[in-house]
Amino acid sequence: MNKSYAWFDLGYTLVYLPREQGFQQWLQEKGIHRDIGQIERAYHLTDKLFMRQYPGVLGKAQETFFPWYLGLLNYELGVHVGLHEQHQRLTAIGKEQGHDWRAFPFTVQVLQELKRRSIGIGLISNWDHTARRVLDENGLTPFFDHIVISSEAGEEKPSRKIFDYSLRLAGVTPSECIYVGDNYYDDVAGSAKAGLDSILVNRFGRLGIEEIQHDLTVHSIEEIPSLLTSAYRRRSL
Repeated sequence: MNKSYAWFDLGYTLVYLPREQGFQQWLQEKGIHRDIGQIERAYHLTDKLFMRQYPGVLGKAQETFFPWYLGLLNYELGVHVGLHEQHQRLTAIGKEQGHDWRAFPFTVQVLQELKRRSIGIGLISNWDHTARRVLDENGLTPFFDHIVISSEAGEEKPSRKIFDYSLRLAGVTPSECIYVGDNYYDDVAGSAKAGLDSILVNRFGRLGIEEIQHDLTVHSIEEIPSLLTSAYRRRSL
């Protein structure tokens, strides 16, 4: 793939929340057993449902949607409890365990490899004022040539405007770029409006995206350098 600039989404593309362990602890406190794999898949399916049916919600402050989200998550796991008490306890567990956004174990290595190949790196994210703190705390900020955050730009994905703005900022054309993200409706459909090719990240294969047909789908961004290898080799000749 001949691309010289890679744009990335942030949440569940570069960083994640260690939320499943806290949820499992809460279940155990209630005498309910679910293995971590079940919980991971339930979170994944709930995320995908929100992306598909409630666009924009997951990019808002958690207190505006989390009890609603929990109800659907519980349904996936066959759990029936009072949401108010559950929300309070999960919030407390998160604070006890330090459930902050963390870079995936492979994120830094992938960004380093792209930098080594002189591929430009940008961020286009629907996020609030905490986005730059998340980047800084995970040591990711220095890797980016350009950072565009919806709360700062005044536009958000899937609007074409935020992609057009990002391209102008970086001084690149759509044909030079690839966009990488985990939300088909915001990331793939949104970037397509501005003429960008895209790669969809879906950790569990086809799970949760059965309605979608997108040829460039990967399990994680670990696969991105190999997809851009041919472009690097041609420029190096």
